[in-house]
Order: sequence, then C-alpha cells, then structure tokens
Amino acid sequence: MTQAATAKRFDALRRWVAESHSLPVDALDLQLAAGDASFRRYFRLTLPDGTTRILMDAPPAQEDSRPFVEIARRWRAGGLPVPALHAVNLDAGFLELDDLGDTPLQNCFANDRPAATLAWHDRALDMIHELQNRAGPQDLPAYDAALLGRELDLFPDWCLVEWLGMADPPHGWNELRGALIESALAQPVVTVHRDFDAMNLMVHDERLYLIDFQDAVAGPISYDAISLLRGRYCRFTPERFAAWVEAFRQRAVADGRLSGTVSAEAFLHQAQAMAAQRSFKVLGIFCRLTLRDGREGYLQRLPHFLCHLEESLAGLPGHEAFRGWLAATFRPALEARLQAESIASGARP
Repeated sequence: MTQAATAKRFDALRRWVAESHSLPVDALDLQLAAGDASFRRYFRLTLPDGTTRILMDAPPAQEDSRPFVEIARRWRAGGLPVPALHAVNLDAGFLELDDLGDTPLQNCFANDRPAATLAWHDRALDMIHELQNRAGPQDLPAYDAALLGRELDLFPDWCLVEWLGMADPPHGWNELRGALIESALAQPVVTVHRDFDAMNLMVHDERLYLIDFQDAVAGPISYDAISLLRGRYCRFTPERFAAWVEAFRQRAVADGRLSGTVSAEAFLHQAQAMAAQRSFKVLGIFCRLTLRDGREGYLQRLPHFLCHLEESLAGLPGHEAFRGWLAATFRPALEARLQAESIASGARP
C-alpha cells in the first residue's frame, strides 16, 4: 500500500471512530500500537474517560475480517478469553476491540527463570485444551490434504527456489510430503487456532487471551500444541518435548478428544510429523514475507526453525536420505546465504 493510501485509510479510521464515540476528530488520542505479518495495523485509542481500546485497520482488498469477527463472537459466547468487539465496520475493514495491553506471552519468558518459562508453557497448553473443548470445529474451513500440501510446498517454492536459488528438493521429498499429510489427516479433528505461538497470546491481568485467530481451521488435534512447543521463541530438549506431548495425550484421552487406543509412541510420532510440517511451512513463509512482501526480520529466524525441523524429523522413522540432504546440502547453503547477507540468526521479528 502506498504512503498516500495509508494516510487516506488512517484519516478514514479517525472519522469512523470519532463518529462511533460522538467525538470531534481533532480530539482523538490515537497512537500506532503494532503491525503484523499481514496488511493489518493496530492503533490504541484513549477515550476521554481514560478507557483504552485497540483499533484494527484491515484493508478489505487484502484482508477479510469476517472470519475474525465471526470466530471472536462465537468463541467469546463459548466462554473463551478473546477480546470483545465494541464496533465493527466490515466494509471499511475497521474494528474496535478490547485493549489487552502490550505483553505478549514471549515477554514473560526468561533464560534466568526457566521454571517460570516452563510454567507459562503449561498454562498455554491448558488454554489449548480449553479451546478444543469449548469451541467445536464445525463451520471452520477444513485443514485438508490440499491445504496441508500447499503449506508444505512453500518450502521448495520460496525457501529453495526463490531465496536460495536451489533446484527442487531431492529424492525422498515427495515421499516425506505424503507421509506428513497422511499423519496429519489420521488425527482427530478439533478447532485449530493455526498460529498458537507465544506472540498470539496476550498476558493481561495475569490471564492469557487469544488473538490473531482469523485463520482458525478444523484440523489435527496436535497442531496447536506443536505450534507452541516448537514455536519461534524457545527450544526444548527432546525429553521435555516428549513429556509435554504425553501429558497432552493423557488429558485428551481423559476428556474424550482422543481415543485411548492411541499409544504414547503413536501420538508422539504424530506430533513430530505435525511439527515437521509446520517447520517446512514456516521456512517457506518467512522467505515469502521477505521476498514478496518486503518484510524485515524474518530471515534471522530461519536457523531456529531449521533446528526445529531437524529435531522433528529425528523423531520420525525413515526418511534418512532427506535428512542427509538437509544436513549436508541445505543447512550449509542456508548458513552461507545468511552470512553473505550479513544476517545474524536469533533476532525476533
């Protein structure tokens, strides 16, 4: 969007919110709060009585806000912690929401307090159980084979060909791709946030709230758990990861979301396969955000997700040829490209 178009939208947003609150436009206290990986922008509105709200600016030509509005209303009615909608203008792409503050969950993680970091992950996993039990997957788009495949194909299309200039993946990619899709489709279907990473969990008055849920789908039961446990901010030992996955399995069996015939080994295998699928997707998306959308700060996270991918594939039987290519060819190529562009790994977009 051009600078002029952005300014025009901001003026329209100001007029809309001023009319909604019966305030003069020049009396508004409106400050940019955040942007994200899409075309959405967020502003903080301070009302005359001191109340603050968040305004979402989502250009309709690029962002369809209807799923967000429908899901927010449905999940809130189900008792889930999501921001309330105070005003909605779908034609313009403007929403007024609760202000949940400026503390995404990753701000609560600390290397000097590992016990606190683990405890926050436990609380976030509790929220996944709550989400799956309170919000049925009906009326959500299906996380089907076609969508899973499109996400996997982001890796060769954007990471390999467009960013690294490499040929298509080696022999074994199609077999691995098919196995990951098959494993995902074998899992029970539940409500899936689809980006249940720490950045989309806000800490407000010591309570966790869900945001950025407009891409929710009906999909595999393990997906949100692996999004959190193999997300962009932390890495855990295989033993810690397996312990969390087993605790998740036991709780899902206890309340009927998962059959008791699914063994610990089988469910861990499914979680590793799901984590590998998501890691491939993220590697591709981060390259696409950089190359197509001109976003900064994403390439630094590629080594982090490559480590996630290697750990996930190490937990799956077979696919040795692909794992060998990943270690001998892909990792050196990625590291060389990052070094050539003077990009240090570890930054948080």
